[in-house]
Amino acid sequence: MKNSYYFISDIHFGLLSKEKEVEREMVFVEFLYSIRDTAKELYILGDLFDYWFEYKKVIQKGYFRTFTALNDLVLNGTKVHYIIGNHDFMHRDFFEKEIGVTLYQSEIILQIDNKKFYLAHGDGLVKNDFGYLILKKIFRSKIAQNMYSIIHPNLGIKIAEGTSKTSRDYTGNKEYGEEDGLYEFAKTKFELGYSYVILGHTHKKRLEEINGKFYANLGTWLSKPMYGIYENAKFDIKDWK
Repeated sequence: MKNSYYFISDIHFGLLSKEKEVEREMVFVEFLYSIRDTAKELYILGDLFDYWFEYKKVIQKGYFRTFTALNDLVLNGTKVHYIIGNHDFMHRDFFEKEIGVTLYQSEIILQIDNKKFYLAHGDGLVKNDFGYLILKKIFRSKIAQNMYSIIHPNLGIKIAEGTSKTSRDYTGNKEYGEEDGLYEFAKTKFELGYSYVILGHTHKKRLEEINGKFYANLGTWLSKPMYGIYENAKFDIKDWK
């Protein structure tokens, strides 16, 4: 029976050697097929790929197995949602039209078991990230994206690789102060009535309870495959393999 909700973030396919990427993809595909009979909905909270730039007529090479497994989930009755992350430089309609995945430019707000959930990738949500917010606005502008799409895909994807590394290094080395900036953000959402705030981006797995409300950070599959799951009125983060 499909009564479980799954959450993953920051897989970052395309970062390692070809051999390592094949291994990682097989693990991910196995995970997707393992949840097909129980997953009512799957939420991907950004950065499935280390860089993604989708041209009008071209998508980047590789990861056919991942696309197929996601589409099989959809065809099997699981709703799949994808929040754009900071490494998702340009999405057009491939995920929605060819795979059946619903895309979101920012947060998702939903209600399960009369509990209010706030889901987001996490980029730009902390107080001292104004510089990134400016860059995000530039990268997400239609003018900039249309200009970039004129570049030949071979060169465009190579540039995206370099930009992606810079973004990842920034995230990994960013000092948010003594407190986790996203944790502080989550507490502001609790005050607005949310019971669960689920984020990614920082690559730091965390699950905290405050007066019966929960902040979760889904970590990254670069360190260890893991996923969030909500079932039987309980949320948990579990390791996969």
